[in-house]
Amino acid sequence: MKMLLTGVQGQVGSALLPLLPVLGTVVGLDRTHLDLADPDAVRAAVLAHHPQVILNAAAYTAVDRAETEPGQAHAVNAVAPGILAETARHIGAALIHYSTDYVFDGSASRPYTETDTPHPLGVYGQSKWQGEQAVLASGAPALVLRTSWVYSLHGHNFLRTMLRLGKERDSLQVVDDQWGAPTWAGSLARATTHILHQALEAGDFHAFLEQHSGIYHMTNGGATTWFDFARAIFALRPECTARVTPIPASAWPSPARRPANSRLDNRKLLEHFHCRLPDWEDALQHCLEEGTLP
Repeated sequence: MKMLLTGVQGQVGSALLPLLPVLGTVVGLDRTHLDLADPDAVRAAVLAHHPQVILNAAAYTAVDRAETEPGQAHAVNAVAPGILAETARHIGAALIHYSTDYVFDGSASRPYTETDTPHPLGVYGQSKWQGEQAVLASGAPALVLRTSWVYSLHGHNFLRTMLRLGKERDSLQVVDDQWGAPTWAGSLARATTHILHQALEAGDFHAFLEQHSGIYHMTNGGATTWFDFARAIFALRPECTARVTPIPASAWPSPARRPANSRLDNRKLLEHFHCRLPDWEDALQHCLEEGTLP
């Protein structure tokens, strides 16, 4: 099988890259080789490599900056996924596309399911929701995998920020009234590879993904707050000696509003693919045990 992986230097892309070769040939593209804001370049890349499946792990993820760069966020998160999906359909390929909890406003008192109507609070979430719609409307076999609070030892994320500030500062203030499931990029990569294995073993890869096309929530199990996530990180890294104190989100104003409840219900993923990601505490420990900061 030939696979085309975008965002190969990002958190999810870099976690996928070493796992995919057991399934076949991988062509990995980063932003220097593929500008997702250029529709013609996106089409040309798919046609040139002619993969059997595209994994779109690239995205515009600067949530606050998106408020002042809506055009760029829309181009990468809304338009590009649609072009990837349409071109995949044209060549008989499938698409796996990653999305986000930010498509919801966080007002629900329970975990969100795939049938809940999105209502994003900002430009980033709006652009990702539009990308989902474009992918599903394309007619290509496609899995849209929504996740939340992604972290790894690679790139820019909450874990790496806490590991740095925990050693540099005496005290930190961290928001304690936003709930979600911290999700290790390694868990996402392993779950995605598990699904691709199933599709290959089914005999007709294309038909399997066509049969299961749709939106799936994919996060590590359980839920916590950013404050307790920070405390869990420091508990595993004794060199992080900063004292952590909780604050409400209202005390940490930002250009983009964040959902207070980012919990996603993963039951559909389990029912369709017999796939359950580890609880977030276990995933965090595995992440810190498996690698060192680049």
